[in-house]
Amino acid sequence: MPTVITPKELLEWVPGVVLSASDELGWKDIQQRSYRYKGQDVLIPPLDHFMIVYYFFGCTPMDRCVDEGWTRTACAPGDISLLTMSQDSHWNWTEDIDVSHLYLSNALMSRVAMDVMERPIEEVRLHDLLRTQDSILASIVGAITNEVGNRAMGGALYVEALSLQLAIHLLRHYASVTFKESSAPGRLSQQQKKYVLEFIDSHLEDSIRLDEMADAVGLGVWTFARKFSESFDCSPHTFVTERRIERAKRMLYSGTLSIKEIAYHCGFSDQAHLTRVLRTKLGVTPTQLRRIKTSG
Repeated sequence: MPTVITPKELLEWVPGVVLSASDELGWKDIQQRSYRYKGQDVLIPPLDHFMIVYYFFGCTPMDRCVDEGWTRTACAPGDISLLTMSQDSHWNWTEDIDVSHLYLSNALMSRVAMDVMERPIEEVRLHDLLRTQDSILASIVGAITNEVGNRAMGGALYVEALSLQLAIHLLRHYASVTFKESSAPGRLSQQQKKYVLEFIDSHLEDSIRLDEMADAVGLGVWTFARKFSESFDCSPHTFVTERRIERAKRMLYSGTLSIKEIAYHCGFSDQAHLTRVLRTKLGVTPTQLRRIKTSG
């Protein structure tokens, strides 16, 4: 049996008909798959994601063994099963069922846990629940499952927002969190500072989002913003703007590109934007700055 499998590989261990899948939708940290299953007895290797199973058609006796302990119940439409990540399991059911699976990444659960609890996280584990009913869980699972079929505008962003709600709800009611023994300092580590500076400099031409910078150093957005401000004595937005200005000054001094081109390469929306920022921050326009260097 393999050490760990992906949600897509689950089909090799639990044969069924795929009814829907989010594989090609570009979702981040969450996946969805719906299956039509015949009754069967299956051993499932540990998954590299947390799994939520929502039953929406068919009623069946259900037995599951986790950590060598069997649980027996009956599952029907509206019921929900939870399985933590990296946990092998043995399932047995006798009747045909249709289910929706949601798979949440450890990165999402740990990041949200760290943001909510403001402490470094060692591990997140979901409780061993074979059957529960929860209207909030059911509503979120239903909305995400429907989004696979709708393919509506802004789908990835909508699902990202739902996944955050889902993670927080799970952490509140169905999870155990282990904290790292030593509290993280209030600043970014030297390695994290190196990573974020490299990320900013390599993406300065682009629109740099706060969540992208946070991901570059493996932190949640709130935690990253706080640690960044402590480390650099300014907000991430202010720092990125200063970095853009420094690059623009160097390029203006070199005199090889037009001001319009410099604005583009430094991440300003246009020449007018560059001019406004330089006038506000330095009290000069790009043309004046270039002339000052030339005359000097």
